[in-house]
Amino acid sequence: MIQDKLKLEIRDIVDFPKPGIVFKDITPLLKDAELCNEMIDAIIDQLQGIEIDAIAGIESRGFLFGFLLANRLGLPFIPIRKQGKLPFKTISESYALEYGQATIEIHEDAFEKGSRILIHDDLLATGGTVVAASKLIEKLGGVIAAYSFIISLDFLKAKGRLSRFSDTISSLVSY
Repeated sequence: MIQDKLKLEIRDIVDFPKPGIVFKDITPLLKDAELCNEMIDAIIDQLQGIEIDAIAGIESRGFLFGFLLANRLGLPFIPIRKQGKLPFKTISESYALEYGQATIEIHEDAFEKGSRILIHDDLLATGGTVVAASKLIEKLGGVIAAYSFIISLDFLKAKGRLSRFSDTISSLVSY
């Protein structure tokens, strides 16, 4: 089972990036090309029956598997980046963090209005960044078709924050 394989490889980094946090490090997964392919296959299996026009990945780890997924499905990839990193005209969304505020952006011509977008990121924790990304997609006239994550920290209950955009929320590993 893919979840069991991933749990063996994902490592916990205690007190990173600050005391009290247990960071789920996915970099060991990147060493195994076969496992990465299995992960993409598993995500595609979870998305069966869902109409998707493009895949948006959230900087930076959402780019890793988001782009592979888009490429495998023959779909456009949309980068959602930290403020000031995209070179063309953008729209932005700010959101609260535990330690302050952050802003993410998307190109204003990232997709056609009415497009059904899958938002991908490596980890769903409190959901703040993903909610901000969802708002960006909606500002441009897109529809959130689904969410996919490598890891979901279910004890933080972020899926409830996302359900107003889409009830289709999948992950390969849950803690």
